[in-house]
Amino acid sequence: MRRPKTETQKMFKAAAVLLRNTTWKCGRIERLVIRYLQNHLRKDGRRWSRIKDMIQYFRLQGKQRREFFDALKRLEKRRIIRIEVT
Repeated sequence: MRRPKTETQKMFKAAAVLLRNTTWKCGRIERLVIRYLQNHLRKDGRRWSRIKDMIQYFRLQGKQRREFFDALKRLEKRRIIRIEVT
């Protein structure tokens, strides 16, 4: 199912904040996101990153991008990350 354009644009402007450092019962894409945020925390000392930067880093397009957004929603639902609209 296709996402509304406004929701996608909000996700591009949003930031993902790492709340818990766990990958238990996570899928492949979810583990990649958590590992990216962990490395970001180690290097820069920040627990957050813009979603637009993550999409560029992973070079996502088309179906992969939809799966990435779904993975972010699942992580937010499980309270592993928080999505903040800036």
